[in-house]
Amino acid sequence: MSIVTGVLLGTLAETTPLLYTSLGETVAQRAGVINVGLEGILLASAFTASLTTYHIGNPYIGVGIGMLTGVAFALLFGFFALVLHADQVVTGVVFNLFALGITGTLYRFLFALHDKSLITAQLPLLHHSVTLLTPLALPAVALVWWWLYSTRSGLELRACGEQPLAADAAGISVRRTRAIALIFDGAMAGIAGAFLSVADSNTFVPNMSAGKGFIALAIVTAGRWNPIGCLVASLLFGFTNALQFQAQALGFDGLYRHVAAILHLTTLLHRLNLDHFPYQLFLALPYVVTMLILFGSSRSTRAPAALGRPYRKE
Repeated sequence: MSIVTGVLLGTLAETTPLLYTSLGETVAQRAGVINVGLEGILLASAFTASLTTYHIGNPYIGVGIGMLTGVAFALLFGFFALVLHADQVVTGVVFNLFALGITGTLYRFLFALHDKSLITAQLPLLHHSVTLLTPLALPAVALVWWWLYSTRSGLELRACGEQPLAADAAGISVRRTRAIALIFDGAMAGIAGAFLSVADSNTFVPNMSAGKGFIALAIVTAGRWNPIGCLVASLLFGFTNALQFQAQALGFDGLYRHVAAILHLTTLLHRLNLDHFPYQLFLALPYVVTMLILFGSSRSTRAPAALGRPYRKE
C-alpha cells in the first residue's frame, strides 16, 4: 500500500466517528443543549458494542447495541439537564468520568483479571479498511442539513436554541424538542463509539476514545453549527491525524522522504535538513490544527443564543 493510499484510508477511518458524533451534537446544540458527555458516550458505546459482538458474534447487532447505549446515556443526561436543570457542562464532565471508570472497571473485571482479551468479529470490509459505516456518513450529512434548514420541524428545533420563550409561545414544546435532539445526539455518538470497537478495530481497550468526544465538540464550533461545516472540519482533522499515524509508522524522516519523492522536492527538502526534526511536534499536528481552526472561526462565529441555558417554563 502506498503512502498516499494509507493516508487516504486513514483519513476516512479517523473522520467517520468524528463526523457521526459532530452531526449529532450539531442537532443538540442547535436545540440549545451542549452535551459535554460525548466522550463518555463514545466509551460506553464502544464497550457495549464490543461486549455484545464478543458474545453474539454479529457486529451489526453490536453496532445496534452501541447506538442504544448512546441513547440511554443521552436520555439520562437529558433527565439531569432538562428536568432537574443541572448545569449541562458539569453534568457532561461527570458522565465522562463515570463512563471512563465503569468501562475500565468492567473490562478489567471481565477480561484483564482472567487473562482474556476482548477480541471480536469486525464489520465486513467494503474496501481495505473501509466498512459500511463510512459511506453512510456522507448521506447523513445531507439529510441532517436538509432537515435542519428545509423542514418545519428543523425550524422549530433551531427556534428552541435561539429563542425558547418565543418557541414556547408559538406552541412548541421546548423540553420535548430538546429531548428528541439529545436522543439523536446519543444515537449518532453511539454509532461512532461502536465504530471504534467493531469497525476500526476488533477489540476494546480502556479510554480508546482518546479525546474524540472533545474534538467533536470543537468540530461543531469550527463548523459553525452546520452539517457541511462539520464535514469539512472532520475531514481536516482526520487527514492530519492520519498523517501523524503515517509518521509514527515510517518515522518522520521516512514520511517526508516519501512526500518529497512524490512532489519531486527531494533536493529542496534535503537542503532544509529535516532529518533531526522532533517528530513529537508532528504528532501534535491534529490538535494544533484544531486549535487554529477554533481560533480562526471564533471571531466570525455565533453560537445559538440559548445554548447551554436551562429553560424553565414560566
